[in-house]
Amino acid sequence: MSTLNALKLVASKKNRTISPVAHRRNKLAAKIHEQIELCEAQRAGEIYAPKRLRTVTNKQTGERVTIEAVKRVKEWFWINDAGKINLSVKYGSKVLELAKGKNAIELASGEELITTLQTLKAATLAGELDPQIEAASGALRAGFAK
Repeated sequence: MSTLNALKLVASKKNRTISPVAHRRNKLAAKIHEQIELCEAQRAGEIYAPKRLRTVTNKQTGERVTIEAVKRVKEWFWINDAGKINLSVKYGSKVLELAKGKNAIELASGEELITTLQTLKAATLAGELDPQIEAASGALRAGFAK
């Protein structure tokens, strides 16, 4: 019993739910992290192909089997006519409007692209993009309404 007396014991309960705002923040931060991984793989001359588990049904036996499948990650960046890299941030299928009438960030190089994505991830986790995420989330939900 003397061993337990040396520990700080408290009455606590694990919080099972997360607020919708924090959930959306984490979701966008995870997608930005995928873009960072994609950029770093392209810079190294590799192919970024993350795996995910899928459950499929075998047509002959009817048995459900879990397989590993390659997840497709679409690039959020492209090269414009002037040779600069443009980066847009997406939440689902909606492009976030970062400022009034501005939906993309213009960058000069791939190195700047990676640092900008890391900055966007930090801003997302700090809650700076919450109004834009809420607007995009509302637009997505409105598409499912009857």
